[in-house]
This record gives sequence, structure tokens and C-alpha cells, in this order.
Amino acid sequence: MSSKVTAASRSRLADIIHARSFGRGKIKLASGKESDFYFDMKPTMLDPEGASLIARHLFDAITDAGADYVGGLEMGAVPITGGVCQHSFEEGKPIRGFFVRKQAKDHGAKKVIEGLTKTESLAGKKLIIVEDVTTTGESAYKAIEACRETGAEVVLVISIVDREDGAKEFFASKNVPFKSLYQASEFLARP
Repeated sequence: MSSKVTAASRSRLADIIHARSFGRGKIKLASGKESDFYFDMKPTMLDPEGASLIARHLFDAITDAGADYVGGLEMGAVPITGGVCQHSFEEGKPIRGFFVRKQAKDHGAKKVIEGLTKTESLAGKKLIIVEDVTTTGESAYKAIEACRETGAEVVLVISIVDREDGAKEFFASKNVPFKSLYQASEFLARP
């Protein structure tokens, strides 16, 4: 861990996630599955302290991966990507960002991947895909496929929270490294 990432800051981020983003109750997940708990990470990702801690911890977790870019599928990856890019610059190790649209725009340049200039390309670049919450891994895999179509190599998928619902196994079956800052069980164990 870097000097800015400590057990105390990890605990503080978990407290923020628990207070602002974790809930119990029946809900249908993006995967189509039903669950009796959920994570709505937007309140944490858009909280000043939460956003700062997420960026700091994700940057620390990915800094050795040797990536050229960080990004992921809209909507959840957008605030994460911005925070990590800013933090990387502040640390003197800048990583550029991008995001993948769920569908190409039907107007303008009709791009699927946003954040690049006209002269930039992901071809031959090493990418890290970020997610707020990972359930099965299929949402992040849509971003991986779009990035691979450009000729990029995805070197890691990292999530703030792994719901422990098959993503680790899914990514292993696709030969894509996966890690998360937290597992759902850490929040389920809390009162």
C-alpha cells in the first residue's frame, strides 16, 4: 500500500459505502437476478470523501499493472475513471481515461468508445476496466469486447465491490485478471 492507502482509509471507505450505498431489500439486479441486498454506488462515488478514497485505493491497486488507459462501461465507470485519472496525475503517474457506451450514439461521430481525441487510438494499448459493482462479470465483459475490437489488451478488471456471484470464476474462464477492493460478504457481516 502507498503511504496514502492505509487500513484506516480502507475502513473509512467501507464505512462510507455501508452508509451511503449498501441496502437490504428485494431488488432486481442488472444481471436479471433477484437479490435481498444491493449496492447503489452512485451516492458514494459522488460524495467528495468517497470519490477521493475510491480513486486513491483503485489507483494504488492498479499502479503496478502497467496500463496506458483506465475506463469501463457507462454509467458506473464514468465517475470512477475521472477520479482515477485525476489521482494518477496528482501522483505523477498519469493514466488516461475512456468510457464505453452501451450503444453507439445515433448522431455526431457515433462512437462506442469516448474520451479519445481524433488522433488517439487504443490499438496496442494496455487497459484496465473499472466497475463500481460486479455481479456476474458480463457487463464489464461488454466493455472488454469493445476495447478488444480496437486492438487493445485488457490487463485487469477491477471493481469497488464484488458481489461474489460468479464474476471471479467468469473472468478466470476468459483469462482476464480480476480483483476488487471489497467483497459483498464484508458488508453483509455488518449489523
